[in-house]
Amino acid sequence: MARYFDVHPDNPQKRSILQVVDLLRDGGLIAYPTDSCYALGCALGNRDGIDRIRSIRGLDDRHHFTLMCQDFAQLGQFVHLGNAVFRAVKSATPGSYTFILPATKEVPRRLAHPKKRTVGVRIPDHVVTQSLLAELGEPLLSSTLLLPGEAAPMVSGWEIKEALDHVVDAVIDSGECGTVPTTVIDFSEDEPEIIRRGAGDTARFE
Repeated sequence: MARYFDVHPDNPQKRSILQVVDLLRDGGLIAYPTDSCYALGCALGNRDGIDRIRSIRGLDDRHHFTLMCQDFAQLGQFVHLGNAVFRAVKSATPGSYTFILPATKEVPRRLAHPKKRTVGVRIPDHVVTQSLLAELGEPLLSSTLLLPGEAAPMVSGWEIKEALDHVVDAVIDSGECGTVPTTVIDFSEDEPEIIRRGAGDTARFE
């Protein structure tokens, strides 16, 4: 059964956050809230966690996982950013955007797109997620919690606990999330390409 953590949305209890981080470091898979919608997350080197996310979501090996980063300095360790892209991405973070960029050698090979060698990165504007990332000290490997056949993500922690009780190790509940995933911008080529229109305003990239 998944552990359930009721976490204050504005003042996350440090004890709860540390317990979740311990679970992640021990190979756990969690469901957690972000500034767009709920996500599944595990530690960066957790091979089993990656497979579990693929299984829960019904994903193939072409899916772009997202590295949820605490700040821009951390993000810059895992992707290559030219000057123009640097300015564009920095101006839109933190926020409800995922950026697809060329991966550095810091990104495990099996996380990057098999042909393009790219990975998704984002910096969330969410107090609980930021607290989690600060204690973890590295990006959280993530994917939107959208189940196969469903049109929209679940918004309630209890609903997620009931649905995924035997396939995740913990659920963080800090109140209802939104149902709109991030806007996804692909910066791996010369011009930005909008892959998915979501919670982030696309006007600055058009």
